[in-house]
Amino acid sequence: MKHGPIALIDEDMPVVAIATGDRVYDKMRSNMQEAKARDGVILAVTDRDPGELEGVADEVIQVPRVSELLQPIVNTVPLQLFAYHVAVRRGCDVDQPRNLAKSVTVE
Repeated sequence: MKHGPIALIDEDMPVVAIATGDRVYDKMRSNMQEAKARDGVILAVTDRDPGELEGVADEVIQVPRVSELLQPIVNTVPLQLFAYHVAVRRGCDVDQPRNLAKSVTVE
């Protein structure tokens, strides 16, 4: 969060925070508070009670609590759906993304 990324935070740039698990939860919550102090809009993905992030996160997507090894899978599903719906609302063609090079290797 230091230096470059923190300079991008304002009311027009949403911040997506993944606050699952126990090892870095406190540090992530601290980073969310820092972004909130700069008027950032916070969308949090968490496996905790959404009430724990009240006043810090503007929107909370709750995922099930699973082992640390399965967290990336569980966290990816709502993030993929979020990205899809944002692209559709922006009018992007999600079936034909621009700058996607399709190539076939011929030997």
